[in-house]
Amino acid sequence: MANLDWVCVPRSYEVRKNHLAGQATLEHPLKQQSVTVVDSNPLSRALEGTDPLSQFARQDEELNDPLSPQKVSELDLKSKRRERDRTEPEDNTLQWSSRRLGILNRFTTNEKLSLSTSFLVASGSLDGGSESIKAHTVVADKTKYRLEQLDHFDDGSMRHMMDLTQQEYIQRFEQLKQELIQSWHNDQRVKALKIAIQCAKMLADTTVLQFYPSQYVLITDILDVFGKLVYDRLRSKASGDPGAVSAATLEREREAARDTCQNWFYKIASIRELLPRLYLEMSIFKCYEFLSSSREEYEKVLHRLTHQLRGIADPLVSSYARCYLVRMGVTLTPSKTYIRENFKDLFIIYPQIFRFVARFNLHPEIVTASSYLQLYAPAFDYMFLCLVHRCELHTQDMLAECKQLKNNGAILMSILSSFKSEFIATNALEFIELINASETPGISKSQLLRSLGSCVSSCAPLQEQRMTFLKTAFETINKLTDPNEYINCVETWAVFVSQYFTVHEVNRLLGELNARMCLGKAYEKHYSQLQNILSRIMQNYRSIELLLIQPNFLPYLDLFQKESVRVEVCKNILSYYKQNSEEYTSDAVVTNALMYLGKILNDSVNALTVEDERRQISQLINVFIHKVYFGRDLEQQLSFYVEARGTFSNLDAVYVTLVHAACKLATRNRSKSTGFVKACIAYCFITIPSIGAVQQQMDLYLLCGQLALQHLCLGQADACFEAALNLVNELPAATIDFEGKPRSLERFLVSYLCNMLATLIVVPDSPDQGVLYFLRLLLEVVGRHEFKTDSTAPSTIYLHCLDMLYVQSLEKFPYHIRGVVSNDDLYGHDPKFLAEVNNMCGQVVDALLLQLKSLGVAQQQRSQAELALELFLKIVRYADLEKESVAQLAVNLWLLANKAQSQLDVKTLPQTLRSVEVLYKQVKDASPKQAQAIASLLLRMRNS
Repeated sequence: MANLDWVCVPRSYEVRKNHLAGQATLEHPLKQQSVTVVDSNPLSRALEGTDPLSQFARQDEELNDPLSPQKVSELDLKSKRRERDRTEPEDNTLQWSSRRLGILNRFTTNEKLSLSTSFLVASGSLDGGSESIKAHTVVADKTKYRLEQLDHFDDGSMRHMMDLTQQEYIQRFEQLKQELIQSWHNDQRVKALKIAIQCAKMLADTTVLQFYPSQYVLITDILDVFGKLVYDRLRSKASGDPGAVSAATLEREREAARDTCQNWFYKIASIRELLPRLYLEMSIFKCYEFLSSSREEYEKVLHRLTHQLRGIADPLVSSYARCYLVRMGVTLTPSKTYIRENFKDLFIIYPQIFRFVARFNLHPEIVTASSYLQLYAPAFDYMFLCLVHRCELHTQDMLAECKQLKNNGAILMSILSSFKSEFIATNALEFIELINASETPGISKSQLLRSLGSCVSSCAPLQEQRMTFLKTAFETINKLTDPNEYINCVETWAVFVSQYFTVHEVNRLLGELNARMCLGKAYEKHYSQLQNILSRIMQNYRSIELLLIQPNFLPYLDLFQKESVRVEVCKNILSYYKQNSEEYTSDAVVTNALMYLGKILNDSVNALTVEDERRQISQLINVFIHKVYFGRDLEQQLSFYVEARGTFSNLDAVYVTLVHAACKLATRNRSKSTGFVKACIAYCFITIPSIGAVQQQMDLYLLCGQLALQHLCLGQADACFEAALNLVNELPAATIDFEGKPRSLERFLVSYLCNMLATLIVVPDSPDQGVLYFLRLLLEVVGRHEFKTDSTAPSTIYLHCLDMLYVQSLEKFPYHIRGVVSNDDLYGHDPKFLAEVNNMCGQVVDALLLQLKSLGVAQQQRSQAELALELFLKIVRYADLEKESVAQLAVNLWLLANKAQSQLDVKTLPQTLRSVEVLYKQVKDASPKQAQAIASLLLRMRNS
């Protein structure tokens, strides 16, 4: 539109300023308000004020009256039960359920297992038997019914299942458990008893030794279920009929329960074989409370069972039977006497265990000596735990007896696992002597030392004993010739050393490890242990900075020759530094160590590295870059950034952080000299091109240009702005978001260029480049940029260019940067400058008219109408409407918008008209000629 005679009109901002009208209020406008709505429900009137659910609740309250006779009798029983429960453990320390899963996971086998039972038969025959034997409820028929059960389940029906896998074996026992429960609920008590007996017999089978602890867990689970069923049955009988309120009736019921309880013990006592007889009596041991409430009686029974257990020949079977006895005993009595007696018997047969060990040494294909002794650990551990639970009377005695035993390694292991850490810490030197003197086949000193190290890590010896204890312990550890045993010991003791000793001992430990593991390249087989040692030291030592400056710390990292492991170790170290370091560090040694770690991570990044890995590494390096702080020594800080730029060349995110850090450093310059600021900006200007993402480069160039402008470095600012504008056409059309979907960058470009236009308002023209050089460059790159056909992005940019040009035409800009001579002062409202501004406004309007035409060709009527209204308002506010060409253009734009009225919001055109009317009222006093031109335009708008 070459005939457009654009002239910018002056504006008084004070006239146009709109003040926000305030209104006094007594309450906070954002205060939460609660509104109560009463809604009458027509259905509620039919109830006539009576809620049937409330009636039931009142009835329940009446039935649950604690003063009723029925409740009195129930409370009496509950009080007695609570009195009994006081003897049971209140915490989970002695709960077997917390141990059973660990045993099942630890003791497994690949060998084939066998199982003998008469109850896991074919489904058809089993169902037929169930149909032939009906559950009778008549009391007179019970004897006949039980005899029929005995005849039906004779010994001739035994089935031998061979070649079972471990999983199949476990499934069979689960089936037996369900069969026992079902038989009990079907009133087939004899069948349930025989299932329990047959299961108990299997505890004598040690064919697959390494599976015996798991076999014990599976079978005792069934025995526990059997014992619970018997106990619950007796308890229900002893509780009596809830409807009976007579004391005599309740007493008769309890007497019947006692008789039934005695019958159960008589039945079990008639079992011929020793092992099932003992196990079944122990499984229902809790039922003795129905026969007697005296703890002395319970202890007599426990001592009797202890003596009977002496008849079991196999030490493994005997040990687990004693464990079961102890487990049942703690539920009724807190006495430790019977446990102590069990240990006396155990120590008598203890040498017999090592006859088996000697045999297995000759035949290691069956089981190794070490594996065989580990089979005893669950039983020994639990028995020791029950012995010392809430009682310290027997700890010294047991330790003394352990000293007297030959081959005491297995007992010592269980003591270390079960006794309290405080006791072990108090006698730490004594335990070290015991370990040094121990020569137990199958139990190495390294195993004992690891167990001791775990104990003292949670509770250390006395302060005056610690150094002696540590030296004595490591004298033994350093004598271990097997690298595997050595590294496993140190892995456990690393927690103790780092938690209770100074950094010198930690450094010495790292040095010894380095020297020992370099022999024969032993480190290649123990990367995980070496990594765990370092992690435990960093977790427990109080200062990560002190560790980093130790002479043996970085050489320790050289043990990790495998690149993937070394990278993982460096990431862990920087993660600990991120979480546990001081806020800032200025130590050169710490900084160099961190740079060394960061360089390893940087060098591991290549073209195949996934984006998430890059992000993690960049975040870790960025954290320590922010923590390096040299105070007022700004030159040293900038030198560190220069070194970091050369070190972390593969990580764009680190470069972005360095640019921001250098910009922040420039703002800390307290002196009036701009030399250091120029150095910081030059650093940024050199660093930014190395960043791969064009979007980030543009942002950083604009930031650095604004910073340079604020510090009066005009040459540097011009260079940054020009570099940023030259990158516009290198910006990709879209980027990939975090969900992997393409995201257009047009919105970013519009926002970015609008930000730059706001900055360019105060940027003075360079004498070497001409008037409004940067705006001309911006219009040029926007004209060359490829937008979508229906995109409104170029229109938005051109409209903001009009805003910027109009501000350039004013005598005084709305804002300035202190010390920067902007174009309003530089040109002083020179007519030649204004003519150039008006000429550029005409060029921008021409570009906008081309955009209007393109939108019309693309059938984008709504976008075309909106753009026409936007341009119309710009012309009305900025241009001299006395010029006929300008006024006619405004009218044409208004008519164009009216044609697409159906595409616009119904309020858009009236609001636009109202805006012009408001503008007329604002300028009618300050500029009568402009007001007259606006009035003429309004008349033409209304007539159109």
